[in-house]
Amino acid sequence: MENDIINLIKNRGPLTGSEIVEAIGGDSLITWRTCRLCEGLTTRRVGTRYLRLDRWVEGFGRLSPSILREFLTFSVVGVPEDPDSLERKARKLSSHIEDVSRAKVELLYRVVSGLASWLEMEWPLMHHLCFVVAGDIVYNMAHDVPRPERSSGKLVIGSDMDLVVIVDDRLPEDSMKRLDDAIYLEKQRLLMTPHLKEEIDYVVKRLDRVRKQVLFDSFRHMVACKILQEGTLLSGSEHLFRIVKTMLRESGATEKLNHLERRARVFRKDAEEYLLSEDPEMIREESLCLFYPTEESEEFE
Repeated sequence: MENDIINLIKNRGPLTGSEIVEAIGGDSLITWRTCRLCEGLTTRRVGTRYLRLDRWVEGFGRLSPSILREFLTFSVVGVPEDPDSLERKARKLSSHIEDVSRAKVELLYRVVSGLASWLEMEWPLMHHLCFVVAGDIVYNMAHDVPRPERSSGKLVIGSDMDLVVIVDDRLPEDSMKRLDDAIYLEKQRLLMTPHLKEEIDYVVKRLDRVRKQVLFDSFRHMVACKILQEGTLLSGSEHLFRIVKTMLRESGATEKLNHLERRARVFRKDAEEYLLSEDPEMIREESLCLFYPTEESEEFE
């Protein structure tokens, strides 16, 4: 396999992991190991690693992208004797990832802006709520690789768009339900529009629910805090958004998440060393969860 990959790159220039797997076939784990261990190949990672929570790893913290996703989508493989081509390919890939992330944020902003205009016509609600975007797009790490949407199995275009809507405790229940229904209709519209096929994962919740979640006393609450911690304000009340960030900080959730991320970086280093040194058959039987991505969807269920 080493010679196959080297010859492929010499003929075509530096390639992403997915381009290599598509060209030569075979097992993704073995291909990743070959690219990392072969002295005749150089792997360049682009983008950012960030915290993700996983029930199935000790301490719950791991890094995203997963080792597999990072290799397939966010890494470029070249040969040591041609560093300039590797650098050009890496810059091109980084630019594409930023473009995808920007396009998804802009689409979500258009959706939210349309909802906000409608809400203001229906009720003067915008000072009672804030729209928060989270997930990989806030790290400029969105991708456009087609994947099945969880509930329907229909193919969507790459990363989903995580949207958290915080409403204050004074908002009437019927207004909150109408807001939820309106977002759900937009979610379905984006999924069904052929030239879009984008997915919004969203949750609408009161500030009182956030007060309970920042206690950080269950895995679900940890996930909710992590999403709020990474989230950025898309639209709505800046005052309400600052309250949420203050609650995270004063409850200690922010520092706990920072600690989890530090542990996750150590865990990632150890996982890569294990996957590069252990017999591949043993890895398949015992520890493939170290290699593959995990879903962090509990907050949106």
